[in-house]
Amino acid sequence: MAWQMTDSVDEFHRTAGGFLQSRPVEHSIPLTLVKTLRQRGPHFYGADDPIFGWFRDDDDAVTGAFLQTPPMPLLLTAAPAVPELVDLLADRPLPGVNARAGDAEIFADAWRRLTGATAQCSRRVRLFRLAELTSPPRPPGAPRIAGARDRDLLVSWMDAFHTEIGDRSDVDLGRRVDERLAYGGIALWEVDGSPVSMAGVSRLEAGMIRVATVYTPQHLRGHGYAGAVTSAVSQAAIDDGADYVVLFTDLANPTSNALYRRLGYQPIEDRTVMEFSR
Repeated sequence: MAWQMTDSVDEFHRTAGGFLQSRPVEHSIPLTLVKTLRQRGPHFYGADDPIFGWFRDDDDAVTGAFLQTPPMPLLLTAAPAVPELVDLLADRPLPGVNARAGDAEIFADAWRRLTGATAQCSRRVRLFRLAELTSPPRPPGAPRIAGARDRDLLVSWMDAFHTEIGDRSDVDLGRRVDERLAYGGIALWEVDGSPVSMAGVSRLEAGMIRVATVYTPQHLRGHGYAGAVTSAVSQAAIDDGADYVVLFTDLANPTSNALYRRLGYQPIEDRTVMEFSR
């Protein structure tokens, strides 16, 4: 039994891809990250080199995986031997870890002891999977797919979204918006020709589409726009052939958690993001 590491996304895909695809709901984020890195290059998310790894059990089967795309935290699936992974990564300057609740604390505690870094919880999130879509009362307006003319608005809204959830990593939001626009991956709810809310979706991968970056400016909230645009992209994902439609919520935001339950999303697992500093 051992962890192995590589800087090659293609080697990671060959070795751990089957493991990731075996649980597309729980592995939603690593699946979409790997697909983007293979299509857009290893430095799509930042200038520094990403790393990847997997754990093999006694039967030589992959039973855990991780990846890190700087400047983001290490992303860890459910996996055995978490302290041993810390030993493997001891020389890497990790900004944090994103793992299942419990595993994140185990990793952070071992990281503190090994490196002397401090660790604090920056966010707790919950993974939801759509069971049966229940459309909310329809507010005024209608959905439409965002296009190039919306780019500046989308970048500003995405910046506001990341500020609100406390995620101020040094990422190129314009590049992320461009990536989603390339495949029609952002929808807007529009009232009288003016956008009032947005929701993004990932590309279809292993039968899964993830809803992400649902945002309504504060002065436009309370009218049902977020529920309407989320319902619209969820139905579109089903129509596009997704077997699984998933999303993450911030556990500190009871409003969004309640909204997604009303739409038919059911909780799957909780994850914790720990930040490290010296």
